[in-house]
Amino acid sequence: MSKPTPEIPPERPNDPASDKRDGTINDPAKTSTDSDNDDKAPATDISLINGRNTPREYKKDNQSFFMQRGYQILLVLGLIAAFLLVMVYQTLFGRIEQPKQKVTIEQGDTYYGLLPQWQQQIPLFSASIAKFYIKSQVDAPLHAGIYQLPENPTIAEALHVLQQGAKVAMVKVQVIEGKTAKDLYQNLRDNPGIKKEVLTADSDNASIAEALDLVGILPDSVINSDDPIVRYNLEGWFTPDTYYYGEDASDKQVLTDLYKRQQQALTLAWENRAADLPYKTPYEALIMASIIEKETSVPEERELVAAVFTNRLNKGMRMQTDPTIIYGMGSRYDGNIRRQDIDEKTSYNTYQIDGLPPTPIALPSAASIEATLHPADSEALYFVATGNGGHKFTNSLDEHNQAVRDYLKVMRERKSQTPPE
Repeated sequence: MSKPTPEIPPERPNDPASDKRDGTINDPAKTSTDSDNDDKAPATDISLINGRNTPREYKKDNQSFFMQRGYQILLVLGLIAAFLLVMVYQTLFGRIEQPKQKVTIEQGDTYYGLLPQWQQQIPLFSASIAKFYIKSQVDAPLHAGIYQLPENPTIAEALHVLQQGAKVAMVKVQVIEGKTAKDLYQNLRDNPGIKKEVLTADSDNASIAEALDLVGILPDSVINSDDPIVRYNLEGWFTPDTYYYGEDASDKQVLTDLYKRQQQALTLAWENRAADLPYKTPYEALIMASIIEKETSVPEERELVAAVFTNRLNKGMRMQTDPTIIYGMGSRYDGNIRRQDIDEKTSYNTYQIDGLPPTPIALPSAASIEATLHPADSEALYFVATGNGGHKFTNSLDEHNQAVRDYLKVMRERKSQTPPE
């Protein structure tokens, strides 16, 4: 009987390599000293790697290596220098693509404050380089006023124009929030530095609206009204603030500028208004903003006053606000509101008419426009002065009547403490 052939275990990845030609397995314990007859592993042929018969040697003083590295460094430095030169050129000589136009510099504006406009519109514009240039070239503060910039100006050209403000006399035009368009017209008539083109001696609402080309912004109910106070009334359309103009400015230029500013503020606020407001048009919101402007001089109360009038309009209640009585009386108002004035039905008296008056009753600020279109989250329906500054806001008529009694008590006490003249 033949002997069974011993099974040879399969090779595993980590087992020593076997000699498959004779079926023997290498002994991992066998060393070169124990097997003189074993074949030695051939050395790696260096020529297969570097094409030569000897190993590559590196010299520490290889000049070509350092020259190559030096060229690389010079190249990087050259690219950086070129980039910086481009930034300097773009900053000082890059142009903003815009037509020839006038820009208004407000009181307190700085040269540095103008840089973001260039930074947004000119590629590779560096504010740091621009600031260094301004610091080295400009030795006077920026003066408020209106300046004529050339077409497609560079920052160097713009700075040259703006520096002329120190040499040009400016005319101050102050428009106080809460004042009326009539007050503004008279202010401009009395200002000797403003040329009169629109506000002539015989100008009225219609002629002013036509001269400013603003008839189209008025609703038909205002244009065709039989009430001389209402007809063509541009009340509310001029934004209040303090402005500075060159001595050659005209009343038409000033009024047009103030109208554009108010229109921009109203449009922006209307586009971002809160939901469920009782206003169908931006003009109705402007009317409400003018009433809020007259009702409170406390900035923190604007949203609450707006909430009261919003709630009343939503409930179909009359607004019943005193400033509308005063505006409807016109020149007849002498500083007092009497019972007969409350009972008189004018185009504006919100004690006698439903909803909003036909036009604004004052020049509202941007803050009052914002409050109109973002009223406070409140259920208040009434408010009355406290006598100590500010107002008391209440949700019911009983609470309101008590607040009125408290106010009258404060006023009586104050009157009793006032020494006779």
